[in-house]
Amino acid sequence: MPEIDAARLTAALQDRYARVDVVERTGSTNADLRKALEEGAADRTVLLAEEQTAGVGRRARSWSSPKGGLYLSVALRPGVPFAALGSLSVVAGLAVRAAAASIGVDAVLKWPNDVLAGGAKCAGILAEAVAGDDPSIVLGIGLNVLPLGDVQPGPGGLPATSLAERGATNTDRTDVAVALLTGFDDLERRWRLAGGDLTEAGLLGDYRAHCATLGQDVEVQLPDGSSLTGRAADIDAAGQLQVDVAGGQRHTIFAGDVVHVRPA
Repeated sequence: MPEIDAARLTAALQDRYARVDVVERTGSTNADLRKALEEGAADRTVLLAEEQTAGVGRRARSWSSPKGGLYLSVALRPGVPFAALGSLSVVAGLAVRAAAASIGVDAVLKWPNDVLAGGAKCAGILAEAVAGDDPSIVLGIGLNVLPLGDVQPGPGGLPATSLAERGATNTDRTDVAVALLTGFDDLERRWRLAGGDLTEAGLLGDYRAHCATLGQDVEVQLPDGSSLTGRAADIDAAGQLQVDVAGGQRHTIFAGDVVHVRPA
């Protein structure tokens, strides 16, 4: 399996990002860049790892990160209101979907932070705000490019898949990384100029169009341990899920694990 070509990656992205590093192995690229931001790292700093030994997803779950995937994080100082930082996951999801489409894989988005292909999970996204005078955020993406072998299903029994297994026309991880980070740069700049407002950035309609969660009967497992069931009705300008429950009430969900009761 060819290594990610750091020189080619840097050359392709040098006008878009302040710094791009590739390491053989680390615990977590998100953890590394959180620390880097606290120590003054520049806006638009990127770190990729061939392998993570302590990759994490939402709610501190482990993320399987063997060689063959793309594991990257971007440190951002976007200058948007702190309350708008959470919608960056929507931006990242659109970038992953577009990168997959560019190599022939039809992917869809599962709120809040998964990308699915063929009904299985091919990517996960984790956005983590970093406290400080100037709101900053680390955006992590784990994308399965090559087959990863025996990976445990995620919440709700969602199986894992890879771009290669879904018929990707190009599985060169350097090429995929360039496409993904180029697309993310374009979308994030639109989001940033709009102050983190998805509607103003012209991104909300795109997300709705590609979100498999909308229209589904869902069970939402909330951070406090309770759950809510209903029909996923909409996504708002802050990237929050709106769920219609029995009795006609609509609930706005900022964070939670969503299980599609009716498979997309």
